[in-house]
Amino acid sequence: MDIFEKLDISKTPLGRFADEDDGYFMFPKLEGQIAPKMTFQGREVLVWSLNTYLGLANHPEVRKADAEAAQEWGLAYPMGARIMSGNTKYHEEFESQLASFVEKEDAMLLNFGYQGVVSIIDAVVDRKDVIIYDAESHACIIDGVRLHMGKRFIFPHNDIESLEKQLQRAKKITDTTGGGVLVISEGVFGMSGNLGDLKGIVDLKKKYDFRLLVDDAHGFGTMGKTGAGTGEHFGVQHEIDIYISTFAKSMASIGAFVAGDKKMIKYLRYNVRSQIFAKSLPMPLVIGGMKRLELLKTEPSLKDNLWEIVNALQSGLREKGYNLGTTNSPVTPVFLNGTEYEAGNLILDIRERYNIFCSMVIYPIVPKNIIMLRLIPTAMHTIKDVQDTIAAFDAVRDRLKSGEYRKEGIFNFHEKIN
Repeated sequence: MDIFEKLDISKTPLGRFADEDDGYFMFPKLEGQIAPKMTFQGREVLVWSLNTYLGLANHPEVRKADAEAAQEWGLAYPMGARIMSGNTKYHEEFESQLASFVEKEDAMLLNFGYQGVVSIIDAVVDRKDVIIYDAESHACIIDGVRLHMGKRFIFPHNDIESLEKQLQRAKKITDTTGGGVLVISEGVFGMSGNLGDLKGIVDLKKKYDFRLLVDDAHGFGTMGKTGAGTGEHFGVQHEIDIYISTFAKSMASIGAFVAGDKKMIKYLRYNVRSQIFAKSLPMPLVIGGMKRLELLKTEPSLKDNLWEIVNALQSGLREKGYNLGTTNSPVTPVFLNGTEYEAGNLILDIRERYNIFCSMVIYPIVPKNIIMLRLIPTAMHTIKDVQDTIAAFDAVRDRLKSGEYRKEGIFNFHEKIN
């Protein structure tokens, strides 16, 4: 059999409607400066789908730092992997600043958060060890766990009682193999928006011997008094052994970092394959990253503005009877009942009639007949943006309940409202 024979996009969960939705539902093109208002298919839309939580993507000081660094260094420098020829004093300085900010001894820059998480998990454990991870972990964690040649156990999302049972199973194994245990969770779970029960996990450290890895992609910059993350929010930052976050969210950039004690970070520098065998993070991203971190630390109003919008949006939606699940972070999921076809027509309506752009999530990411609209508030949104969005949601919810979106096929409905 030719392996390409099974590569049929129409038989994959996300590709079933590829011919209809390419460029609209999937791979849409948002144009213009990164901001709450951008251009989509020739019209201005209010955007709730960008992870620039603190609004740093177009902050004037950030744009200036990025431009000056690109002018001075170009995008090529430094050439080579860090371990060979791609190291600079600026990379080391950025790492020192990040470690200090998240209250760790040391840190290491990563080219991408996804690759970094996969490779770090691979580097930390061997076949004697046991991994225990939250059922709702991000795909990068799942892929990292797949590389593990030893035992791995899963516990239902934030179910500490189940986690303890898995720790008991793991101890029986490691008592025999001589290995250790790595527990993995997230700070903020990116779809549901709720927080990992880091306090509950850390409490088990008093009883069981394990190390804790936390992916805090959505928590860094948004959670905690200073923005140092979900561990700071819960007061358990020092109990997180491997702290990882990306620059692709609050920092509005590319790259990531891992932080922890000096011995562990030094080991990772020599063993994380995604860094050893990849070119170093380009200088403009390093210089620009330091400017972003500086603003995160010195302009608390950015996080304050973010939470003003978060609270207005979430409280406003809840007052109108919307189901936001268990979110207690800026991530704002809105759950509605409807088929995937109704979901398509609803999104068409909200984009075409009300000029609002938000992301739609359907089965298999959520259960069948559930529509999840995922909104990401930022510090740059306004209260009027919130009010306009809630009014539009009310209108499309009424049409959804009345069955209007069932009456027309996808894109026939598009033609009707235009």
